[in-house]
Amino acid sequence: MLLNKLLSEVETINTVGDLNLDITNIHSDSRKIKEGGLFIAINGFTKNGVEFIKDAIKNDAIACIVEPDVDINSLEFKDELKAIISVKNTRKALAQTACEFYDHPSQKLKLIGITGTKGKTTTTFMIKSILEAQNYNVGLIGSIAVYINGEKYEDTDRTTPESIEIQKYLAEMVKQNVEIAIIEVSSQAMKLERVTGCEFEVGLFTNLTEDHISPKEHPNMEDYFNCKLELLKISKNGVINVDDETVAKVKDILPNKIIKTFSIEKNSDFKVNPETVTITDSSIDFDINYNNNSEHITACIPGKFSVYNAAGAIAAASFFNVNPDNIRLALKDLRVLGRSELVPNKLGLTIMIDYAHTPSSLESILTAVNTYAKGKVICAWGVGGDRDATKRPIMGEISGRLADFTVLMSDQVRTEDPLKILKEIEVGIIPTKKPYKIVVDRTEGIRYAISIAKPGDIIVIPGLGHDLYLEKNGVKYPYDERKVITELIDEMISNGERTPIN
Repeated sequence: MLLNKLLSEVETINTVGDLNLDITNIHSDSRKIKEGGLFIAINGFTKNGVEFIKDAIKNDAIACIVEPDVDINSLEFKDELKAIISVKNTRKALAQTACEFYDHPSQKLKLIGITGTKGKTTTTFMIKSILEAQNYNVGLIGSIAVYINGEKYEDTDRTTPESIEIQKYLAEMVKQNVEIAIIEVSSQAMKLERVTGCEFEVGLFTNLTEDHISPKEHPNMEDYFNCKLELLKISKNGVINVDDETVAKVKDILPNKIIKTFSIEKNSDFKVNPETVTITDSSIDFDINYNNNSEHITACIPGKFSVYNAAGAIAAASFFNVNPDNIRLALKDLRVLGRSELVPNKLGLTIMIDYAHTPSSLESILTAVNTYAKGKVICAWGVGGDRDATKRPIMGEISGRLADFTVLMSDQVRTEDPLKILKEIEVGIIPTKKPYKIVVDRTEGIRYAISIAKPGDIIVIPGLGHDLYLEKNGVKYPYDERKVITELIDEMISNGERTPIN
């Protein structure tokens, strides 16, 4: 595609060279540039984009877009490029050129965006399952993987991919006759222009609790909320949880938007009858108002938060005229990787993996587990490094208060000292006077939790959820908790430490 066509929507500041070049690929990662490529040199949190222009040229980039403060006439490698363009916003330029390059695929299907602090992944899978039961061709882009027409297309490693990847996935979905695509939209995705150019049919706002407040993310809760609000602003229709006081304000902020509401406590379009809610260790049951009828729903993801997720999914799917029988069929046996996921094991213990990594999500899952636990609740967890440190003692207090025993162990430590992280969590546990143990190594922490568990106890392992790696000092090491648990139990049985059930 000609460079000047790619730039048709981009706010440029200065250009040098030939804008009639034929561009064959676009990327902001110099390693992914190929012959005839357009490299977009975006400044990151720690690196300046121009530092990678040389690498992009080595990979046969022929043009480059740079930040507004870059003097394109004095660039060291300018003579090795056929065109250089400075723009007002490089991240926005990446999204705009990506949309143009892939011929605006979001205009050729219906796009549903899901935002909120908690519940995005589970809600996307619930919507996917409902729409598939209604015989729609469905695509999904989320924090676990990309799915197209029921098949996994590619694994992902962040909630919302970069804009160029999103457009590539959507274009492939169009090619494969997808009718409706669902995408998780993080606040960072909105802030970093990753979904700029996407045309959303429905935007769903699940909830808002404190998270992602750090120098590299959001300076305060107002910024966090406003970034999520942007999804509703750019969506044709909205869906909101009115039991969340902050999210409920969206309807007043956007009075001209078509917005459907869901709830358990307050009145709404899709209200769950709280008297009908039943939660067990493996399912939820509830009645919900759907098209002025009371419909009974069962889903096999336990916890009150799953009721909210299901209600939001049902409300979003209602824009596509799904019938109640297909909703029931879709949710009855749905399971989501790393979301209240029970791990089968030879000891017959109840071991649950979850992605909970915020104070509110940890409190939600431990509160839910306590409603059906027959024995003790053992919570084995830690928090990620290089993220909001203020939540560490808060989460420590929650675990101390709601779990019978806490095992503190490493999570995604990134560049921080893991023991330092756990000591900061410990500050919140100590006042609860509940028993706990620090085991820095995550595998050894899980081993200890299993070693003290008895029949009837529940081991909750929050944090990693669907993540299949542990990150330390910029390196991601393969780590599947399900396999770790199985291998540990096999070893314990082999050593005579534990006895398998018949």
